[in-house]
Amino acid sequence: MPSSSSSPDRTRILLSFGCIYFFWGSTFLAMRYGVEVLPPFVLASSRFLIAAPIALGLCLLLRKPVRPSLRELGMLAIIGILMLSFGNPGIIWSEQYLSSGLASLLAATIPLYAALIETVLPNDGGLPARGWLGICVGFVGLAFLLWPGLRSSLHGDSRQIIAAGVALFGAFSWTCASVVSRRVNLRIGGFAAAGWQMLFGGLFNLCVMFALGRYHQAQWGRQAWGSIAYLVVFGSLVGFTAYIYLLDHVPVSKVATYAYVNPVIAVALGALLLKERFVPVEYAGMGAILLAVFLVTGAKLKTGTVSVVDEDVAAGGRA
Repeated sequence: MPSSSSSPDRTRILLSFGCIYFFWGSTFLAMRYGVEVLPPFVLASSRFLIAAPIALGLCLLLRKPVRPSLRELGMLAIIGILMLSFGNPGIIWSEQYLSSGLASLLAATIPLYAALIETVLPNDGGLPARGWLGICVGFVGLAFLLWPGLRSSLHGDSRQIIAAGVALFGAFSWTCASVVSRRVNLRIGGFAAAGWQMLFGGLFNLCVMFALGRYHQAQWGRQAWGSIAYLVVFGSLVGFTAYIYLLDHVPVSKVATYAYVNPVIAVALGALLLKERFVPVEYAGMGAILLAVFLVTGAKLKTGTVSVVDEDVAAGGRA
């Protein structure tokens, strides 16, 4: 393993952190722009069906193994559909009615789901008191985030609370896929696995798109193609390459910081470029969610076990 003490390595490490912090955080903004002109499953299928062959082609070009066994192919299909046909499109769909910042904070519940799921699985190290405190703080924060939408639903407008529910279901699906992926041993590398998952997720999204028949509503123009290009290049390819590089060069505990930096980036970009604003109770919820992710992630790492959020196969960038 190359030493990270040399100046060139430090530069690459800092650039890689900048990529996963900024680009993964900014994918929520890109999805928000995309869903304004493209139905959610059109955006999702286009993004992954473009990124998948690029990722697999790069692996072939670099002479990395890309051919999984039939059993591995089946597991990659399950993971890809859960993560990229239920998880990511759930977030995309919700951004029709939610701000990009709020969607990012709801997606930030993935570490909380992961910690809860892992506590009931065999061969897990358990969750210390700090982790349970984080889960409690997180769900209190979630209640704060959902309160304005719940109040609106009581006055007849249920769109926001339904969208929040869809986003939370998407985050749960993503977490389930991550739990499965952590327990599957593959002969191919992470980048190749991501390519196959994007391929299966994109094909499933394509089938849903045709089944719903809403592809006629797509407005193909500069905004649509710009959103797709940004998600493919910076979300799927640049961001994931930087993520793999960091896992090989720095401790997982440092790489895991993206889980609570990304929502901050998303909220800041939403406020700056889309003029999104939170009410005071939502800011309280944001603080609680970020604190919860910090507590849960830190607790899992201190036990010597790696949470699935830290090994997440982030094939499509942050959802």
